[in-house]
Amino acid sequence: MVSQPSRRAVRGAFVATAAVVAAALPTTPATAQPSPSDALKKYNELSEQASKLNQDHLKAQGDLAAKQAELDKAKADLANAQKAEDSLRGQVDVLTESTFQGARFNQISALLVSDSQQDFLNRMSAINILATDNAEALKGLTDAVNAADAATKTANEATEASKKLLGEIEQKKADLDKQLADAQAQYRSLSQSVRNQLAQNGDMSNISVPAGTAGKALEFALAQRGKPYVYGSNGPDSWDCSSLIQAAYRYAGVSIGRTSYAQAAVGRPVSRSEVKAGDIIVYYSSQSHVAMAVDGIRAVHASTEGVPVRIADIDSIGPISTIRRIEG
Repeated sequence: MVSQPSRRAVRGAFVATAAVVAAALPTTPATAQPSPSDALKKYNELSEQASKLNQDHLKAQGDLAAKQAELDKAKADLANAQKAEDSLRGQVDVLTESTFQGARFNQISALLVSDSQQDFLNRMSAINILATDNAEALKGLTDAVNAADAATKTANEATEASKKLLGEIEQKKADLDKQLADAQAQYRSLSQSVRNQLAQNGDMSNISVPAGTAGKALEFALAQRGKPYVYGSNGPDSWDCSSLIQAAYRYAGVSIGRTSYAQAAVGRPVSRSEVKAGDIIVYYSSQSHVAMAVDGIRAVHASTEGVPVRIADIDSIGPISTIRRIEG
């Protein structure tokens, strides 16, 4: 029979051994769930990154269109230069052939075969005309050949640049698709109450706008409230940030660029304290988001997926990069 002290010793040894074993085993902590505010912050960060990639993709498409127009012009210039070259080469060939057939005479031969002084002057005039025509034709041919060479070089360079831009567009589209997938996954992780809050249209009240171009642009932008945000969309049923601003000013009769990058350079800059209705407000150091001022406090903008076009406090949208005024 084991004594009480012996039982206590055995129990103590067992407890100590269990503690040592437990300390040696790997632990698996419970996965910490992000707070609603952290999840929303992450979603906003991913959305801002996707917005920048969207603007990059749009800019690359615009660059490609411009390069394609340059290529088309180079091809037309090349065709015209080759046509001129062929025409002038024929003219030079005719004049050269005439020379070999004796149609051109030097001054001595003209004098020897002339019947009279007037005949000599006529022959000399013909010789000078032929010489002038030939010189002009040769110069024209030289210019046409040079123009054709230059057009060929331009066309080749534009072709290579277009191929490079196509590759960049494909890469930017792949980057955008991945970023969108990440942002959408993060959006799905948000609670239903947060998503409902994001989906609210906000202030839909009637807002008076000033007269003039800026007021007309603002009128259009305000009329889009409640419509969804879609990356790369050009309206009229959905928008991204820069397409909304472009369409608003197009409605007011002013043509501006498609991207937030282009819109960050239009008009003239104004300070934050000078902001008034219709001003274009560009956000972030990357200039990847844009809104339109409703007044000195509020702006209307197409924010991100899951959030409709709506009014927000100017300073709550993000860090301001530049403010541009189209009119005045």
